[in-house]
Amino acid sequence: MIQLVGLALGGWALLASSTSSPLWVLIEMSIGWICIYLCSHAITHWLIGRWVGIRFRDYTIQGTSKPQAWSPGLLRWLFEHIPFFRIHIDRASLQGVGATRRAAMWSAGVTASVVIPALGAFWAWQAGTPGGLYLSIFAVIWSIGTVFNNLRPGGDYFKAREVLTETQLSSNVNSQ
Repeated sequence: MIQLVGLALGGWALLASSTSSPLWVLIEMSIGWICIYLCSHAITHWLIGRWVGIRFRDYTIQGTSKPQAWSPGLLRWLFEHIPFFRIHIDRASLQGVGATRRAAMWSAGVTASVVIPALGAFWAWQAGTPGGLYLSIFAVIWSIGTVFNNLRPGGDYFKAREVLTETQLSSNVNSQ
């Protein structure tokens, strides 16, 4: 519920600027984009996971599960301390579904983290929100970085590819 409210508030903040102050518009857009970014990942893992038959134990709020994926410095520090929603998978349930379903669940969160904030920024730009074009450009660059970061070991796209590769390798071995 918190994540749905966060997504709604984020969308509202991207479009609701009624001030002529460029600083206030920037603050509202930034808060809106951050809300959308932080609230789209875990809920999408959960939605797709439940859809494909995976159960989850609980949610927590904490820093990223893989701070080492970020280079040392400000971004790593931020990702260690930003309160991300994290979802904890019932491992037996995860192993009980096929590789394609596991890969879909792993891919869902990152895909949402890439697509939904970028669409939100594009929406703000198209709605005429001052600075929306710049937010859109930033969102595309951030999305590209997010994809590349999640292709690395420990990333969700890496996990999805690993599940599919392992299954393919074991079926090749079994057929020989």
